[in-house]
Amino acid sequence: MAKTAKAHAGKIERSYVIPLRKEFQKAPPYKRAKKAGYALREFLQHHLKTDKVLIGKYLNLKIWERGIKNPPHHVKVNVIKDEQGVARAELEGHPVIPVKKVKQEKKKAEPKKASEPKAEATKDAPATSPSQPTQSTTTEPAAEPKPKKAKVVKKEEA
Repeated sequence: MAKTAKAHAGKIERSYVIPLRKEFQKAPPYKRAKKAGYALREFLQHHLKTDKVLIGKYLNLKIWERGIKNPPHHVKVNVIKDEQGVARAELEGHPVIPVKKVKQEKKKAEPKKASEPKAEATKDAPATSPSQPTQSTTTEPAAEPKPKKAKVVKKEEA
């Protein structure tokens, strides 16, 4: 259970030693660290009575440090639950960093001016009559026809 419990103006701060072994042994070896992460989240959801649990960077690294097949059997965790019901868990000895709320400004969509270059291109192009073939206006030079190889004809002298 919780070692210590502190309450600060709607915040709850606790420390837990979370057992992971019984849960990750139910999974095949190639999925054990992933299962340990799920077990950690389930434990915190049950004990803090919230669905919103954020696992910190150092706690995640601790679970995965020995690879996917060999996670730690238990971890010591500090947890802070705020007024909104969000629980943030971090490995003991590391600070629990609150998530900053970033204001996202919506950029006004500027109208595209794609129609203007097309109009300019048609003004600059020379006028052609329907009887004249149109040439492509690409940047590549036009391919010249290759000269035909001369046939060598041997004449028989009599």
